[in-house]
Amino acid sequence: MPGGRLTHENRRQIAIWLADGLGYAEIARRLGRPTSTISREVARNSARDGYLADRAQQAAGQRARRRRPVQAPESPADGRPDESVRGFVERFATLLVETGLPRMPARVFVCLLTSDSGGLTSAELVRRLQVSPASVSKAIGYLEPIELVRRTQEAGRRERYVIDDDVWLRAFKADTGAHAEVAAAARHGIEIFGAGTPAGTRLGQMAQFFAWISEQMNGSGLTDAVMRDVLTVLAALVYAARPLTVDELTTALDWPVQRAADALDAISRRPILTDPLVVEQVGRGAYAIAPRPDRLSSAQRDALIGSPRSA
Repeated sequence: MPGGRLTHENRRQIAIWLADGLGYAEIARRLGRPTSTISREVARNSARDGYLADRAQQAAGQRARRRRPVQAPESPADGRPDESVRGFVERFATLLVETGLPRMPARVFVCLLTSDSGGLTSAELVRRLQVSPASVSKAIGYLEPIELVRRTQEAGRRERYVIDDDVWLRAFKADTGAHAEVAAAARHGIEIFGAGTPAGTRLGQMAQFFAWISEQMNGSGLTDAVMRDVLTVLAALVYAARPLTVDELTTALDWPVQRAADALDAISRRPILTDPLVVEQVGRGAYAIAPRPDRLSSAQRDALIGSPRSA
């Protein structure tokens, strides 16, 4: 089930979808898992002959048998950490405060981070941090929307606050969405002010920067095969010098329809793959290629259109 350990059937599905050329992100979406879980699973259990489900399942079983619980240096009497642990939590929290995290959310986060299970109840946090329940509640309210912490329900309806193994990936993806929105808003601003204006130039630089940050943080999740197909589609559109439909692309490239559709889907989801070009849908189902509007100013475009062509 999503969030638990990968099953043998999960691993069989991963092997099948990898053979079909699907990227880690798409496989993760279909299984309802973080992309990092799939990439780690494949990297850990692949060999020269690729990823095999039976071998991966056997290796996972061996790793599970080797695991031994590690006890944190805590006092069992009152549930409070010893002085060395408490000092570490406070020092680490101070460092996080310097990165912009408020003080109490930082303390709660580090306390969860350093617990044995990666999760504690509100009462346990109150005891360890020696703060009020209201302070813990406000801190959790801050940490949840940025996906650093999530809630689970225990028996007896007690809530437990948990830090997942993929917490940093989840937080990065949350930030990635914001960065992508900033890039899109900046590109819209270029349309309003004009690419050749000072404001348009600054917005263009901003759009490029935040689009790059978003792409780097999100990870492409694309296989080498899909990346090669994206470049082939670009080459086909440039060579044809006219809009092409999916059927025309598949006929000319001698591909299955789904292969061309997957390449175009990758382009639409990650426009940075085609930079400095853009693939646009024109008419009914046809795709055309053009320079990105923010790469050239209006003066540069006019100069290029007006310049004589060399023989």
